[in-house]
Amino acid sequence: MRPTPQFARILLIEDEQDMARYLSKGLEEAGYLVTHADQAPEGLALALAGPWAAIIVDRMLPHEQEGLEIVHAVREAQLQTPVLILSALASLDDRVRGLQNGGDDYLTKPFAMAELLARLEALIRRTQTARTVSADSRELKLADLTLDLLSRKAERAGQPITLQPREFKLLEYLVRHQGHVVTRTMLLESVWDFHFDPGTNVIDVQISRLRNKIDKGHPIALLHTVRGVGYRCGLDG
Repeated sequence: MRPTPQFARILLIEDEQDMARYLSKGLEEAGYLVTHADQAPEGLALALAGPWAAIIVDRMLPHEQEGLEIVHAVREAQLQTPVLILSALASLDDRVRGLQNGGDDYLTKPFAMAELLARLEALIRRTQTARTVSADSRELKLADLTLDLLSRKAERAGQPITLQPREFKLLEYLVRHQGHVVTRTMLLESVWDFHFDPGTNVIDVQISRLRNKIDKGHPIALLHTVRGVGYRCGLDG
């Protein structure tokens, strides 16, 4: 059964007026309340003001400004608002870059409104599910590492760890499977929602960043590479 989006507030950042009208009309007919910005500074201010059920942002904005800069700023502000990136830039590298910069999904132009609505509903549903985690299961622990699933914050030995949303999702998956080897395919499907190998080093880069954040300065490493297989979170290598 489709979720009811009625009265959910959507921020649309799109400079093409015809496209903006098309998107606004389709979203409003689906029951969303739409606020439109056609310039990057206005869009960024609105994105940070929130709250929004989701943000839809075009990559190429006026005056050579990048929509990804808005997405990055939203994540730097520790906002968990789901972001759907729209772009005519359709290469694999472009899509991966959009996701690495904090986007939750990436839809290339031209697209069908039905697909955009389906992806948007999935993003909102996933976010709502994360927010309704019960208090009894709000934390994950591994040794002196703690993840708060409600606030999406992490700490080790009582010290806070600053994580980007994708980094938190990656660490959460690893901790949930602590003691077990997780393969690259498992990570691509569960953390990046890729059902194909993008042929990039996106996992290696994120694992390296994550290892620096959770293990650097601590006598016991928690994140281990299992050569030729994947990765494992645990107390022993």
